[in-house]
Amino acid sequence: MTNTTNLINFVFDIANKLRGPYRPPQYRKVMLPMTVLRRLDCVLEPTKEQVLAEYEKLKAKGLEGDALHKVLARKASKDRNQPLYNISPYTFEKLLADPENIATNLTSYINGFSESARAVFEAFGFESEIEKLDKANRLYLIVKEFTDPKIDLHPERVSNHDMGYVFEELVRRFNEQANEEAGDHFTPREVIRLMAHLIYTEDEDVYTPGIVRTIYDPTAGTGGMLSVSEEYITEHNPQAHLELFGQEYNEESWAICRSDLLIKDEPVENITFGDILGDGETGDGHPDKTFHYMLANPPFGVEWKPEEDYVKKEHHELGFSGRFGPGLPRINDGATLFLLHMISKMKPAPEQGGEGSKIAIVFNGSPLFNGDPGPSESNIRRWIIENDWLDAIIALPDQLFYNTGIYTYVWLVTNRKPTHRKGKVQLIDGTRHYQKMKKSLGNKRNELGDEHIAELTRLYGDFTHGSTCTVGQNGERKERVCSKIFDNRDFGYLKLTVERPLRLNFQASAERIERLWQVTAFINLAKSKKRKDQAEREAEVQAGKATQQRIIEILQGMDATLYTDRAEFEPVLKGAFKAAGEKLPAPIKKAILGALSEHDPEAAICRDKDGNPEPDTELRDTEVVPLPTDIPLPLPIGYGKDADNSELLKLVREHCEDYLAREVLPFVDDAWIDHSKTKVGYEIPITRHFYVYQPPRPLEVIESDIKDLEKEILEMLHKVTA
Repeated sequence: MTNTTNLINFVFDIANKLRGPYRPPQYRKVMLPMTVLRRLDCVLEPTKEQVLAEYEKLKAKGLEGDALHKVLARKASKDRNQPLYNISPYTFEKLLADPENIATNLTSYINGFSESARAVFEAFGFESEIEKLDKANRLYLIVKEFTDPKIDLHPERVSNHDMGYVFEELVRRFNEQANEEAGDHFTPREVIRLMAHLIYTEDEDVYTPGIVRTIYDPTAGTGGMLSVSEEYITEHNPQAHLELFGQEYNEESWAICRSDLLIKDEPVENITFGDILGDGETGDGHPDKTFHYMLANPPFGVEWKPEEDYVKKEHHELGFSGRFGPGLPRINDGATLFLLHMISKMKPAPEQGGEGSKIAIVFNGSPLFNGDPGPSESNIRRWIIENDWLDAIIALPDQLFYNTGIYTYVWLVTNRKPTHRKGKVQLIDGTRHYQKMKKSLGNKRNELGDEHIAELTRLYGDFTHGSTCTVGQNGERKERVCSKIFDNRDFGYLKLTVERPLRLNFQASAERIERLWQVTAFINLAKSKKRKDQAEREAEVQAGKATQQRIIEILQGMDATLYTDRAEFEPVLKGAFKAAGEKLPAPIKKAILGALSEHDPEAAICRDKDGNPEPDTELRDTEVVPLPTDIPLPLPIGYGKDADNSELLKLVREHCEDYLAREVLPFVDDAWIDHSKTKVGYEIPITRHFYVYQPPRPLEVIESDIKDLEKEILEMLHKVTA
């Protein structure tokens, strides 16, 4: 480890020579690809001449394509699993021999690599950096520094494992330098370690020698989650066979991730480029694949407008056969879409004859409660919980990430819950498990120590309701409940629409008649629907105005009696129009009734043609009712429309009517529930469940503080005026 630390420090010493043409946050644009390049140069150096000779021989024979690729890869290294070679005549030493043409030769050198390596440098955009370095007279210096024996990256001196550590640490440090944007693609390493501890806890199979397991990150970034997961498993099970898969939409991050795998001699084609929410070639890079473990830190609060058309098309056309069946989140935060995508990648559950999968994903607070009942985040939560996939949620401290100070949450989702966890969800309060950093990095002022990771993992593994832990900062340590266990249904509720009857009085008074001029249907009488003929349009407008005037005159001719029953007023209104020989179309009748009416709690109830009371929208209210405990999940009220299980629906409605009789009717005896509008909602109020009441300070203490402040202010004013 001392050797790797020295290497890392040496690379940073080289980076400081870029100051001037580059700002420190930009150093990584040069240092990361140069580190990769030097490593590959050292790997290929022993067989370089044999590869060039073989290349010339095969080229003379006309061999090309895959056949040429395979032969050269075997010639370059028999020990590597992933093909790698270079057919240019250059090495780092030879580049230094021609300083005048070093930029052209370095570009030629990079273009001589096999395709997988060449693609990495293209994604880095390194060719433009070569040009910039050359113009700034820094290129020769940097290449020379990387050729120094102190930074010997040959595999005999630095193993693939150690080189992977060196590169990951460089990525971490350079991202910290660029902390104003690091959060876009870099998750603090201690958060990833916590996720790794959590996701592999209680999964004993992963520790079986020779076991084959796949790990996937759909928002791979620089590959941190994949690397830490691999490191965690191999540390406990060196004989495990792990396959890493991922996808990334930021080219530089994708290049860094692929570089890490290339350096460690692992398959780079498993890290695809593209937007998993997109369509076609830019969409899901691993269609039809499923994975044992999945980890992700999707972007928080980022709108999915660019992918809206495709996501909505898949939602509407494929439903639950696609990824987004339960619903779609608000357009300004697409985080839950990534979770839905990951769930679609789960292997069949053990009860279905499969191995199942486990997911760890980082969210902000929005997915816990945003979205009204219906096809929104609420239905996404409902679908996950009613399928018994939500295992646990761990609340993390604030100020833990580089580009945001908000609280974050790790969700554990799985379709292979052990028996004692089935039907349950564990909530863990880790908001006080942190230590202050000696130096802030952007918004990151707090970090998780090893003891905090161990404690949170213990709480998860113990799976005990009411488990306590000692938490706090600055010597104020307190015993707090940090773990609670809930039934799945505890997070669900019924949202009822409670109606009250419409009661109106009617009067053809001058004041109410005047209101008619503000009603759209009445105004539209004097608007023309003609489009071309000006004369016809004008004639239609004049005819409409005449109709308006006749209607006003008819209403003015009615007596101003106040009617408290619509059933009595309507015949009077019809009679007045009939006597005047004027038609009363339904839209105009509705407009007149609206203008001449006022709400009146003493008036008779307005009823429809079937005699049912009409609801008063102004008195409409909603009530939130806990889910009935005697009805199995999932509830029969379905996604979009009621299910056909009438017996269960009947029980749900009885539960709602009992609530109405108990909680509403004693106060408003004419209320009823519109069962067609009843919806099932789910939310996870984790903060409320761990809320600890803090009594206010005594009044005398507050008064003393105020007096001290007043005294301090007077002293400051005295200094100003003196």
